[in-house]
Amino acid sequence: MAASSVALAYRLGSRAVQFVPWRMGEAASRGLGRIAGRFGPDRRRTVERHVRRVQGTDLTGGDLRRAVDDVFASYANYWFQSLRLPAMDPDEIDAGFTEEGFEHVVEAQESGRGVIIAMPHLGGWEWAGSWVSRVVEYPVAAVVEPLEPPELFEWFRDYRRSYGIEVIALGPDAGGEVQRALHDGAVVVLLSDRHVGGSGVDVEFFGEVTTLPAGPALLALRTGAALIPATAYIRRHGCHGVARPPVPAQRKGRFRDDVARVTQALAAEFEDLIRAEPEQWHLLQPNWPSDRVPAGNGAGDRG
Repeated sequence: MAASSVALAYRLGSRAVQFVPWRMGEAASRGLGRIAGRFGPDRRRTVERHVRRVQGTDLTGGDLRRAVDDVFASYANYWFQSLRLPAMDPDEIDAGFTEEGFEHVVEAQESGRGVIIAMPHLGGWEWAGSWVSRVVEYPVAAVVEPLEPPELFEWFRDYRRSYGIEVIALGPDAGGEVQRALHDGAVVVLLSDRHVGGSGVDVEFFGEVTTLPAGPALLALRTGAALIPATAYIRRHGCHGVARPPVPAQRKGRFRDDVARVTQALAAEFEDLIRAEPEQWHLLQPNWPSDRVPAGNGAGDRG
């Protein structure tokens, strides 16, 4: 499909979703997600591995299938909710949002330190970002991976801007743009449970060593901004935001060691957030070195 056709398909799909009643749309999206999750065996095997990391390797058979189906159902529901956001006014966004721990964000923002929200791919972060921007009226900037084709990425950039989130493309210039956003008073959102390029740090994450982005720790240590682990769990017709106390991010020794220490602390916070509602962890890509070992090659195979 041509690049312009891909962007047009998303545009038309987003408009169609906005006319579907909420109850019907949530039920339909979850059902379609379960069906879609049965296709693409490589992706399903990846999700199985992630589910077993969180819920235990003794999860097998029908219990494992249902747990994996729940992840795909939740992911489809996330898209249904996100595609509805531009048509919602601030009162509707506020009515569907509850929170705990937001005082940590307010305290850091009012102190002038700056705020970095570090999130795993968990729940519905865009509803939370829209609430912060359009209800609380703090500017919000989020760093996201570029999409192909570029026309699709630009459509998503404009789409997120329409409900209050400025997008910074992950790449060589992202660090400077993020520091400018912090200087201008924006709450910066970083999805940080998957390393996709740039500086990385080896950490223990769900009992196995992998690489997570160094960016959140680097920025917090360099700028003094509060590094706040957070997520927004999907609820019917809404989300429940959870902000944890800031991760301590003070210099104690060599800069490299400080970055590693802060990133490991952030990984531990992510584990707690994910364990609370593991079916909402929408990480569908390999994330540990053992995920990339072909099935049947011994120790890397978790089945």
